Amino acid sequence: MEAVWAAAAAALGTVWLALVGLIVLPSVLGVSLGISEAYMWVLVKTLEWATLRIEKGTKKKRLQRPKTSNGIIERDETPMEKEIAPLPRVNFEFSDIFYFCRKGFEAIVEDEVTQRFSSEELLSWNLLTRTNVNFRYISLRLTIVWVIGVIVRYCFLLPLRITLAAIGITSMIVGTTLVGQLPNSSLKNCLSELVHLTCSRILVRALSGTIYYHNKENKPQKGGICVANHTSPIDAIILTNDGCYAMVGQVHGGLMGIIQRATVKACPHVWFERSEMKDRHLVMKRLKEHVADKDKLPILIFPEGTCINNTSVMMFKKGSFEIGGTIYPVAIKYDPQFGDAFWNSSKYNIVSYLLRIMTSWAIVCNVWYLPPMVREEDEDAVHFANRVRSAIARQGGLTELHWDGGLKRAKVKDTFKEEQQKNYSKMLVKNGSAG
Repeated sequence: MEAVWAAAAAALGTVWLALVGLIVLPSVLGVSLGISEAYMWVLVKTLEWATLRIEKGTKKKRLQRPKTSNGIIERDETPMEKEIAPLPRVNFEFSDIFYFCRKGFEAIVEDEVTQRFSSEELLSWNLLTRTNVNFRYISLRLTIVWVIGVIVRYCFLLPLRITLAAIGITSMIVGTTLVGQLPNSSLKNCLSELVHLTCSRILVRALSGTIYYHNKENKPQKGGICVANHTSPIDAIILTNDGCYAMVGQVHGGLMGIIQRATVKACPHVWFERSEMKDRHLVMKRLKEHVADKDKLPILIFPEGTCINNTSVMMFKKGSFEIGGTIYPVAIKYDPQFGDAFWNSSKYNIVSYLLRIMTSWAIVCNVWYLPPMVREEDEDAVHFANRVRSAIARQGGLTELHWDGGLKRAKVKDTFKEEQQKNYSKMLVKNGSAG
């Protein structure tokens, strides 16, 4: 009996190694054997069938598409004067309070900011128990398919993806460490880019990633700055799967720290200590020096500073647009039907988030390279940042918001409150009540 179990284990191990090899080797060569395409075809057909079963189970009442894909209330921005002062008057009226009360109630029920930090709503169930919509029992066949899906995702896909991720991370650490020992030369740069591209492709395979890159003629060039909207930590892997970038960020400990120390030896990434990150002038100086060298890889920056839920683009911090050089905007839009890529860091730690990602069906997204943009002579950094953000939002079909993503963890600044108070006081002064 023991011999039978040993033979079965050996056969299973051989099949497993062969399967991993069929994924890793094509990743190294940059080719596809069609395995992921076949998987996506089966997945799409299964989800289409599930959608039809859901519609049939609800007496053919099709799910109505909301006015906006993210289900957030859209309100017209009406000036305060039109809201609370339809008629000329010179004194404060008690009814003015109702305007502020209504705005407060609207913010409590559903404001424009907090909804951007929760998973976006789906129009139909994707057979994952990770949606805000409460899909109830529909039919026995649909439940059986869901159970089979759980078994496939957790018992087959999860171990396979963890294995591929371990291979990708280990290869990244070993490869960049070895390349880092070489003297600075064009050969070292070529080998470094090869290692980064190869390992990124393996990591994308570990996520069952299907990525569509558009307008490749606009890809970021050396000596430039690539800016993109930010949904997930895997945004960087999605982009480096198609090209190499110099990363910018804070020095970490643990596994992330090991990866940072290894990669910086082979590639000119810009890592800052925690104390250095607070020194804005030092950060700007190092970034400007990097951009000034036209032989260095383009810098990859996410100006929002935090992850947004794949429905919107929030305020871009102006620092990235004060460096100078050419800006290469990139729009990233994930397909939530196959898996929720958004990382709600306030709710899930990185381990929980990666577990959710690796037990999803797949990661499918579109990446658009936009035409390069430069700052105009009479344009300040804030207006330039807003112009770039608008271009990314239009291309990605995202809602453009002027709020700071820092509100994810911080309270509204007093300056925002004071601005409303000043607007009301100016209106009273204009009407002659303050004399």
